[in-house]
Amino acid sequence: MSTDNAPVAGGVSYAAAGVDIEAGETAVELMKKWVAKAQRPESVGGIGGFAGLFDASALLRYRRPLLASATDGVGTKVAVAQRMDVHDTIGHDLVAMVVDDLVVCGAEPLFMTDYICVGKVNPERVAAVVKGIAEGCVLAGCALVGGETAEHPGLLGPDEYDVAGAGTGVVEADAVLGADRVRAGDAVVAMASSGLHSNGYSLVRHVFFELAGWTLEREVPEFGRTLGEELLTPTRIYSLDCLALLRATEVHAFAHVTGGGLANNLARVVPDGLHARVDRATWSPAPVFGTVAEAGGVARGELEKTLNMGVGMIAVVPQESVGTALATLADRNVPAWVAGEIVTAGDRAPGGGASLTGDYA
Repeated sequence: MSTDNAPVAGGVSYAAAGVDIEAGETAVELMKKWVAKAQRPESVGGIGGFAGLFDASALLRYRRPLLASATDGVGTKVAVAQRMDVHDTIGHDLVAMVVDDLVVCGAEPLFMTDYICVGKVNPERVAAVVKGIAEGCVLAGCALVGGETAEHPGLLGPDEYDVAGAGTGVVEADAVLGADRVRAGDAVVAMASSGLHSNGYSLVRHVFFELAGWTLEREVPEFGRTLGEELLTPTRIYSLDCLALLRATEVHAFAHVTGGGLANNLARVVPDGLHARVDRATWSPAPVFGTVAEAGGVARGELEKTLNMGVGMIAVVPQESVGTALATLADRNVPAWVAGEIVTAGDRAPGGGASLTGDYA
């Protein structure tokens, strides 16, 4: 029998196949200091175990606690981070996408776990991603209790990675927010986004890089910074702001404006028989939205169903709560305004949906 192709002793290893266990261990050591900053009193133990632990006795203060769960990623925004070699903002984005979904039902985010998949482990890069996740958890008031870093050579290039996260929150059963609480006459309070957030980057990248031929280093006067810096603006984290709103006044519903745009996400909390009517004239979107439209010849309808157009979160509140809601958000440095109202459905306002009227200011 020929042995020409037989492996020689010591010639085959996990490292030879592209997986570097020692680099992974180094990444864990580098990220420990960041994870330590993202804890709550209920956190038990540290990273390194097979599962994250959270003291559930904290739920005993609830009469009927409901656990809320959400999971998400940041989409192709990671491609921009990789090209710029800036990685800590992506972790911030990841937390925002998860916890801002959790708070929509009125839940307080308790803890998160993350999953980072890389082509090749670069310990400093992985630690930078985790740093952003930990800092985002601090801003969201939740704990980072664990995660996983996986090396997938052959599926991803050496400098490529993707991230995902899952979060758990808690809400009192009789305090769950949603469409069943919304009433005709309620006000639609808009909270400003910090920019594009983490949706629509396939369109944005296509417009700027492929159609317009711009580079990330291009200085854009309308932005007051480079294109890359604008595109990596971290997603605003609203969870603590929304919880503060719930403590300050009555809220009937929240809507997190992500994929699908403002109207489609707001429609998810509008019951049959009612309609959310939002007036574009109540705000002026940041320059990046108009620049995407102009550079790519993108029609307004396509833009509005892809991007947030300057509104990252919506609160639906009774009219008598508007003053307190706006004051509370102002105290927390969240730009907010009354953008519309809930009306009874009719010929000009079909039931169970939402629509934008007028032109932007």
